[in-house]
Amino acid sequence: MPMFKRFKGKPPNEDENAVNKPSTARLNMFFFAAFVIFSILIFRLAFVQFVEGPELTYMESTRNTKDIPLAPVRGPIYDATGKVALAYSEPVQSLYVLLYEDYRNDDRRQEAEELAQELADIFKRFNPGDEKQPDAQEIIKRLDLDHQKTFGYVPRLVKSDLSTEEIAYFMEKKTEYPGIMVLEENVRRYDPDRVAVQVIGYTREFKRVPTTMKQYQTIMQQSASQRDPGLVYSQDEKVGFDGLELQYQQELRGRSGYQSIDIDSRNLPTGTMELTPPEKGYSLISTINKEIQLAAQQAITDEIRKLPKAITGYAVAMEVDTGNVVAMASMPDYDPNDWDYDKIKFVFRNGTTESFPPNDNKPRHAESVVLLGSVIKPLSVLIGLKEGLFTAGQTYHDKGYAVLGKDGRQVKNSHSAYNGNITARRAIEKSSNAFMIDMVGKRLLSKYGGVKGVDKWDEYMKSFGLGVSTGIDLPNEFLGRLEYREEHETALTRLAFASFGQQAKYTTMQLAQYTTMLANKGKRMEPHLVKEIRDAKGNVVKKFKPKVLNEVQFTDAHWNEVHKGMVTKVSSFDGFPYEFARKTGTSEQGAGPNKKENGVFIAFAPRDNPKLAVAVVVPEGGFGSVSASPIARKIFDAYDEVYGLDGIPKGKKDQKQE
Repeated sequence: MPMFKRFKGKPPNEDENAVNKPSTARLNMFFFAAFVIFSILIFRLAFVQFVEGPELTYMESTRNTKDIPLAPVRGPIYDATGKVALAYSEPVQSLYVLLYEDYRNDDRRQEAEELAQELADIFKRFNPGDEKQPDAQEIIKRLDLDHQKTFGYVPRLVKSDLSTEEIAYFMEKKTEYPGIMVLEENVRRYDPDRVAVQVIGYTREFKRVPTTMKQYQTIMQQSASQRDPGLVYSQDEKVGFDGLELQYQQELRGRSGYQSIDIDSRNLPTGTMELTPPEKGYSLISTINKEIQLAAQQAITDEIRKLPKAITGYAVAMEVDTGNVVAMASMPDYDPNDWDYDKIKFVFRNGTTESFPPNDNKPRHAESVVLLGSVIKPLSVLIGLKEGLFTAGQTYHDKGYAVLGKDGRQVKNSHSAYNGNITARRAIEKSSNAFMIDMVGKRLLSKYGGVKGVDKWDEYMKSFGLGVSTGIDLPNEFLGRLEYREEHETALTRLAFASFGQQAKYTTMQLAQYTTMLANKGKRMEPHLVKEIRDAKGNVVKKFKPKVLNEVQFTDAHWNEVHKGMVTKVSSFDGFPYEFARKTGTSEQGAGPNKKENGVFIAFAPRDNPKLAVAVVVPEGGFGSVSASPIARKIFDAYDEVYGLDGIPKGKKDQKQE
């Protein structure tokens, strides 16, 4: 009977429910947990099949096979005629070594070191006296025995451009050197006449690309996961580092070829399966005309030889209506076929678009970008006319100086020239600093106040391409140094000195674009260095058309007033057969023994139907009329011979006489 005591006082059905309730809850929890687990498994299986499946299949198929990229044939860069190759790829035979063994242990490394010494001796024997031949230590470095730069299955480049004797030797002895291969590849060559070398740029091995070089960051990030062999960069592949070589890297490169190689568990090759040849890159037809470019380069070289302090010079010639840059010279230059960084570190960059010193003695010499000086005065007058600061016929009494501030500081004209009563037009011709200060700088300040006055000046400058990107198809463009934005001086001082070109530094390219705007009455044309891109068969893939970046609005009367003022006498243009507009400039930097006078000159011709605009800068050249204008004259003459400033090519004078 005791066994029934526990049910005393409780109906049988209630006790049943009490026992079943917790059992049902546990069962429900079990089914729910099972549902969740199976749902996760089903989801994971679906994810593996449909999402990760292709990746796993690809990894499995390539586990024992690797594609070794073969560098594509880089496309050429031609001058404007499409006939003269300024940069091109030339086939050469190169020596590679394929590592069939793991040389990371000491025993194997000794074998590799012996091979390196033997190869170095062979190179020395075939090239006596040539110090550029790789020695044993350099060869060991190129073999990358520790696989720090490349996988073990990737052939190591030991030496490019083998001589005929070296090719014959290694082909004959290849059975004695396991893993040695003589392969054809391409090396980059440049016109021996050194045509616009900083514009064209240069190439270097992909493995030398800095991680900070933004043009290649995406390529480096995707290199490990890139499935398209044609887009894989090999470590020894030559890529653009500057100039057009860098700007048009993607177009010039083409597509990699590749060798499919069987590998073992150590990532070392066991044999070659398949060879897919590389595809040639596109060719560029530049706007640079070789004849005009060489004339510009020679003109700068001739002038800086005559000048006592000048050691550099820069010039840009740009077509007014198309934006085509027919010449862009940065001198001195260098031989791109003989690269030696220590010798060329101050000349390999493009001084027409970048700012850098000419040598190690930075305090003594001006950089490539200088204060623009009086060439700003046509724009100062335009601003004054548009803002109603004065009228075209209004006279100003020029005493040879203007007075600034309460202390009565005098800012003088060049040579303290007294010009008497002058109009705006005459102020440009006589290059009056006093007029610009009193009639433009001070009056702009009076109209807008300090902050807004400087802002208004800055607005005009940038609308003319000064202080902003020109849009030139080159990397690393310097945008200018706007000293009038620096608030350590009063707004009066900044606007006064800015009005005659002593408060901002701009590149020669920016000055050329500004000059085209003076010529075509306000259209800021996008400058181009490439006019066409063609495929390997010569078909035009892309053609660059003239593009107006922005347009400023001034009345024809204002434009004409400025053009009539751009008539400063320059003896270097004596006998020039066209009416032309010009403005000389001399900017000053520093004081006392460190004072530098930089020559600047802008011009366009013909005056009434402008075809070409030219800007020239000669740091430490003195007066622009003396140092820079002769360079511009020779550029105009060269353009007239090749294209004709009136549309009719004149040909060379000696050809006419014949």
